[in-house]
Amino acid sequence: MIAKCKAIAHGGNALEYIFREGKLGRLLALHNLCGETPKEIHEEMKLINDYNSRCKNKFLRIEIGIAPQDEPQMTFKALNRLALFFAKQMGLDDHQWVAVTHKDTDNLHIHIIANRISLRGQVYDTTFVSNRAARVAEELSRKHGLTIAKKVHSARPHRKAQYAPARERTKQQVRNICYALLDKHRGKGLSGHSMFLYELHRSGVTIDRMKNKQGKVYGLKFTYGEHSFKAFEIGREFGFRTLPKQFETGNAQKPIIQSSMIPTKDSTPTAQVASPVVDVALDTAENLLSEVGEVTTLQTHGTDYAEISWQRRLRNQAEKKKRRGRGI
Repeated sequence: MIAKCKAIAHGGNALEYIFREGKLGRLLALHNLCGETPKEIHEEMKLINDYNSRCKNKFLRIEIGIAPQDEPQMTFKALNRLALFFAKQMGLDDHQWVAVTHKDTDNLHIHIIANRISLRGQVYDTTFVSNRAARVAEELSRKHGLTIAKKVHSARPHRKAQYAPARERTKQQVRNICYALLDKHRGKGLSGHSMFLYELHRSGVTIDRMKNKQGKVYGLKFTYGEHSFKAFEIGREFGFRTLPKQFETGNAQKPIIQSSMIPTKDSTPTAQVASPVVDVALDTAENLLSEVGEVTTLQTHGTDYAEISWQRRLRNQAEKKKRRGRGI
């Protein structure tokens, strides 16, 4: 059994909902009430809670779910006793409340609408009321031999449909490639970042930046063949903000991959990469670093990639200054 509780202001609508034709199963109990229709019950509750003008949410909505394996033993008498015991444990003896069952779903469940203002004019304390309802449901489940909510592992068809062995195998391949290349180029500055992206592309893995409606980048997506994975699925080091930090000088961490994870055959040493390819790799790395806002210490390896990048930025700034003049 599981339960949840919430304070609400629309008591009339809640009563109309639980008594709606097609949903209503049985009327289990009426406590401190005479009427049997939603309108009559709401008018009786309103007579009490009108005396308190400061409280806004004057009603309690409680839902109690019954485990499927317990439904065969849930007769009308058992459901009635369960609703009475639950209300008593929740401290609703001096309050007005009504309990019904619904038949609109496959799972049996109980709805309770209670007046938050007691017959003495006191307001029911709703501090952590949902946690309190869950604890009461667990206590009653243990006492009456019902299934405890924590022990129920419900089947989720949508989760099973999403699971695919082929996708899991592909994700493991991408993870092996990424960690191998990261271990190879970690702590080598902008040139290491550039070569990481270049060799990743040579291995068949592409990185796309995911943007929100405002056009701001909020994450990275790794694509390999027909499957795409978010950065957190690959590893915590490959996030949008954490990936550039892996290439900062002095960030030579211990290898976190096994020796069996080796780079792919298409990996090319830095000195053998043609200059146009290096330019593309540098552009990609600069875009990622500029959007992240992280400052990466540049380090030269063979070709002075840091100087190339710096000269390119100076040229771009000079061209932007020329375009700032008024148009005729």
